[in-house]
Amino acid sequence: MSIEPRESSKLLMGIIGGLIAVVALVVAYQWWNSAAPQETTEHDMVHVTPPPSKTAEPSNPAPVAEPTPEAVQAIEENALVKEEILKAPVPENPALAKEEVSRLEDIQAQLYEQKSTLAAQHKDADELIKLKEEQIKLLEAQLAEKP
Repeated sequence: MSIEPRESSKLLMGIIGGLIAVVALVVAYQWWNSAAPQETTEHDMVHVTPPPSKTAEPSNPAPVAEPTPEAVQAIEENALVKEEILKAPVPENPALAKEEVSRLEDIQAQLYEQKSTLAAQHKDADELIKLKEEQIKLLEAQLAEKP
């Protein structure tokens, strides 16, 4: 049983069409998953306070919320360096002392890394604020040009 040239071209077109459909489905699936909102943590968000409005009276400042004892306790529990570490005596055993020193060096390295990360985030946030200000100026200029 031989396949005629007409039937083979139809078969080839069917195979190509099927492959294109599969590729389109994969691309659509990837696009759909990337378009889903990403969950952000509190550390990922940059909190920017808007400048005070010119109509606000400076004599009535907004009340500052005092941290609750539970919030203070939660912050202390999550602290990287606890007060007891600083006040703990150095062990007399050399092996334990070396272990303690290495643990403190690890904590110090984490603190330096955290400091550099925060500095980079601060720099990025400043740059974003500057770019947004420029964008606002450009949009205001465009609005001023329109009749």
